[in-house]
Amino acid sequence: MKKDNRRQFLKNTSLSLLSVAAFPTILKSASSAVPVSICDQSTLDYYGQGPFYTANAPSIQNNQLADVNEVGTRIIISGQVYNLQCSEVIPNTEIDIWHANDAGGYDNTGYNLRGKTTTNSQGFYVFESIKPGLYLNGATFRPSHIHFKITPPGFSTLITQLYFQGDPYIPTDAAASMTSGSFDATNRIIPLIPNSNGDLEGTWDIVIDGDGVPVGTNNIHLDKGIIYSASPNPFTDHIEINYGVFQKAKVAISVYDIRGQIVATLDDRMLDPEKYFVSWKPHSNLPSGHYFISIKINDLQVHYIKVIRQ
Repeated sequence: MKKDNRRQFLKNTSLSLLSVAAFPTILKSASSAVPVSICDQSTLDYYGQGPFYTANAPSIQNNQLADVNEVGTRIIISGQVYNLQCSEVIPNTEIDIWHANDAGGYDNTGYNLRGKTTTNSQGFYVFESIKPGLYLNGATFRPSHIHFKITPPGFSTLITQLYFQGDPYIPTDAAASMTSGSFDATNRIIPLIPNSNGDLEGTWDIVIDGDGVPVGTNNIHLDKGIIYSASPNPFTDHIEINYGVFQKAKVAISVYDIRGQIVATLDDRMLDPEKYFVSWKPHSNLPSGHYFISIKINDLQVHYIKVIRQ
């Protein structure tokens, strides 16, 4: 491709990035990659564990913390766990999660809205639940929040809480309003964005002391290629993936499950700089749930998108 054409192609790509950024199916955009310069350690929450923790919560099944019949607004939270330098992701990190129901009450006799999950081989975690309700804490309401106990293998546990942008009770909350020091909540207040299914999705990457494996996905390399879109998402029997290649290279489009196991290879060949698409019609017995579609350029994974099979 000629230099002028490639410049225009990259310009178009930048516009496409702006358009796909509106979709929560992008786990990380160019602006949300994790370069060392903005690699801030995840902080403790001022309220710590709080009074409503119950030990020995069961494992979350099929990524569903909340039963399908649980009353409330459905949310999907996902992310990766990184070491302190953000140079490695940490597999097998145990994440203990609990929160209030839609009415602001905790189940203190059982394990409703309580469960544990473990990051996969690429450091990913994901769970579906409902947005926690509000409850009074003294004279004011606590903002909606989710409790986390995060334990990398062989390292100390981080106990903290996650909040959501736009909550009117954040400014009056002793914990959520902290903007400096060891209890700074700034990077634990995330946006929730509606997906095409009407659920709210949020991404929270956790930075914690631990030993991991080299980061396999680095969106600093978006100049090599990108997945523009995957639709429909959620999907049932088929999904179409649109992607771009910015240099002649060996390109592979692959699908992984939440455990990091490869499910399908959709394309694997030498390609010229251009825009492409490929359709995926998974086998009817493929379980419903979350999957990741990745693009590799010369065996370097440069971008990925999260999709949901219903």
